Amino acid sequence: MLRTLLSILGIYKVYEWWLWKQIEHGGMPEHIGIILDGNRRWAGLRSLNPSIGHHYGAEKIEELLDWCLDLKIRTLTLYVFSTENFQRPLDEVEEIMKLAVSNLRKALADKMIHKNKVRVKAIGQTYRLPQDVRDLIGEVEGATKDYDEFYLNIAIAYGGRAEIVDAAKQIALQVKNGLLDPQHVDENVFEKYLYTSYLPKSDPDLVIRSSGEERLSGFLLWQSAYSELCFTDVFWPEFRKIDLWRAIRIFQKRERRFGK
Repeated sequence: MLRTLLSILGIYKVYEWWLWKQIEHGGMPEHIGIILDGNRRWAGLRSLNPSIGHHYGAEKIEELLDWCLDLKIRTLTLYVFSTENFQRPLDEVEEIMKLAVSNLRKALADKMIHKNKVRVKAIGQTYRLPQDVRDLIGEVEGATKDYDEFYLNIAIAYGGRAEIVDAAKQIALQVKNGLLDPQHVDENVFEKYLYTSYLPKSDPDLVIRSSGEERLSGFLLWQSAYSELCFTDVFWPEFRKIDLWRAIRIFQKRERRFGK
């Protein structure tokens, strides 16, 4: 058994090395968005409570950030909880919120966050979240607000349609108050009212979705208009470094013309 395991590990390392050689000299995406999908199905296949799947999925985020920092990927946006997810069973939503509190506390004390000057920000209708989650979001954002080397965006209570509607409401209010001429509203102006407006590059170069589903489910609908999309069959708790590297390889092989 041990010999078989060592053999498998050896093959994996060789494959990892070979994959790295394929991508190391290619252009890396500056901004990656990831739809973290499959926690519940991963748990269900193992006859586990969905909360266990969410727990392992949350742990995977720490590894992912490490991998992206190593690759100097400057911006990472993670879709962790949608506006529609509030419709899930109450006990599941409460468990997810507890995980959010736990992981936000970790982020506050995470030496990797502060060493690499990672600005952490929650994007979405955060006013819909429990007070303790909102308080911790405020603490983490405050502690990292002056960092500008890397950006970690947590899309929580987020919906792409809601984001666009919220932006339209803000613009309408500015017009009503005489602060904005409607004739001057174009794509560039509109983008200034999106949740991601503070980023140096708000449009993701690459969007990855785990679990085999092939849809955006409302993720960065405006920003992902010309993103490269990659769908992997791996459930999020099982996502590996090689899965990230495979997605980057796909990105590097595509010709990005932006409609030209």
